[in-house]
Amino acid sequence: MNKQDLIERAKSIREKAYVPYSHFPVGAAVVTKSGKVYDGCNIENAAYPVTCCAERVAIFKAISDGESDFQSLAVVADTKRPVPPCGSCRQVISEFFSPDAEVYTTNLHGEVKQVTVEELLPYSFSQDDLSD
Repeated sequence: MNKQDLIERAKSIREKAYVPYSHFPVGAAVVTKSGKVYDGCNIENAAYPVTCCAERVAIFKAISDGESDFQSLAVVADTKRPVPPCGSCRQVISEFFSPDAEVYTTNLHGEVKQVTVEELLPYSFSQDDLSD
């Protein structure tokens, strides 16, 4: 799937976001190395800490379907600049994507910032940090 199609998929799922508190819908779409596409939207809860971001919803959907090798990710929101993933999402992204995987951050104005996972979260905590 090309970059623009992935961004459009993220925009489309954004419309399904459950955001009664923040009124800030976000959409995300990921492509696995096998070519499957998974999308997700943010889902809020009155107990704010249990809210789940769009990026994690998309990644977790893929994981629960048996996919764990990812190629790229797009995330979109109605922001002035291309919307960056939050810190929690960056950590999850770094767990499942290679450091050189492409991440497309964008907004509804058509601005796109393309970065790698390494650029998104340099010096991330990883599985290697858990071994002796």
